[in-house]
Amino acid sequence: MSPRSLFDPPGIISRDDAESLTKRILGMAKAEQSRVTIIGGVRGNTRFAVNQISTGGDNTNTTVTIRSTFGSKSASTTTNKLDDVSLQAAVGLSERLAKLAPDDPEAMPELGAQSYQESPSWNAVTANLDPAGRAAAVRAVTEPSRAAKLAATGYIESDASAHAIATNKGLFAYARETSSSMTTTVRAPDGSASGWAGASHTDWSRIDPEALGARAIEKARASANPVAIEPGRYTVVLEPTAVGNLLQLIAFSLNARNADEGRSFFTKQGGGNKIGLKVVDERVTVVSDPFDPDAAALPFTPEGEPAKKTTWIENGIVRNLAYDRYWAQKQGKEPTPLVGTLRMSGGTQSIEDLIASTQRGILVTRFWYIRPVDPRTILFTGLTRDGTFLIEDGKITKAVKNLRYNESPVFMLNNLDAMGVPVRVSASEDGSPGFAIVVPPIKAHDFNFTSLSDAV
Repeated sequence: MSPRSLFDPPGIISRDDAESLTKRILGMAKAEQSRVTIIGGVRGNTRFAVNQISTGGDNTNTTVTIRSTFGSKSASTTTNKLDDVSLQAAVGLSERLAKLAPDDPEAMPELGAQSYQESPSWNAVTANLDPAGRAAAVRAVTEPSRAAKLAATGYIESDASAHAIATNKGLFAYARETSSSMTTTVRAPDGSASGWAGASHTDWSRIDPEALGARAIEKARASANPVAIEPGRYTVVLEPTAVGNLLQLIAFSLNARNADEGRSFFTKQGGGNKIGLKVVDERVTVVSDPFDPDAAALPFTPEGEPAKKTTWIENGIVRNLAYDRYWAQKQGKEPTPLVGTLRMSGGTQSIEDLIASTQRGILVTRFWYIRPVDPRTILFTGLTRDGTFLIEDGKITKAVKNLRYNESPVFMLNNLDAMGVPVRVSASEDGSPGFAIVVPPIKAHDFNFTSLSDAV
């Protein structure tokens, strides 16, 4: 085994060890094509409720997946037993299953040697975050909450992992990544008021638990005694998390095949796709960049294809769609993978500026229970949550009861009035790090609220 850096936690396989292990496994393989994927990682989490830690855990695991291919038949097996006997058994099972599998008419050959750019996806602070560090972050929220006679609940997760891919065609890829997130919901003891705050980053030191707690406490206090307002179309000021909740829905709809086959918003009327067409406000640019320091991702795909910076929408115009290797070959295009990172352009205004410019509207902290309605328009429904407020004459005047919306992020970005400074957000509903998303707060008109919700 190769020597380990003092800054690497146990469970993170080194590049030398990963390469040695993949060579050992490929040496056992008899398939026409073989791919070995290694993921070794450490995951830690802490949950807290009613101002105290309720559960916590740390686990370490290294898995090996062997994919075997004969002609256009393939199958995979996964194991976390790394002795020779267990690995040989996994390789043999993968090969036997592959011979029994049906032919895949869209099978693509394994890749040979590739070149990869180093990504800033690894951070030693995050990799070494331990239960004591997570507990200190919890105290930074729960102690002020208790002093305010409120109840704080939340979740912290940190992940550190190494990923390696090798094929019998000569490919070897290795990279490490970290992610961390903290979310908290602060409520009145009787459940009548609720505030939320959250953050996510590759670098745990970029997350400020004390500031998150203060923001959630402030929103909880302000959200007491909400009033009902009539559903309808409103001007909205969406905080960055709310924008991230919706913007990622566009990313999940970027599949070129769906567009080319007529099953997507990005399908052009009369056939083909909307590359080159304007679909949202010209101030909007959306980019995936695995080398973005604020929203980094692995520099390769699960097949070992190099990841790259891709502009999906530029000044409102569709510039690219996501092509997998098969569909790119069929359409005569270059493969364009969708990596787990997203950044949207922004402006210079603060949330306070956006509120001050609003005669009457609604401030939304975040959305949840987001579910699809119509993929052809990227129409979704969901609810506001944990801090929804009425804006009148440029000021927040009262808390309002939560509202259900039926809206598309495409419609929202066509009704754009103004944008603020982009920030990294935690946009997953479950509090896990999720997609790496950097987005601004925005102000938009005619956002469609369809009904009231009594839930806080």
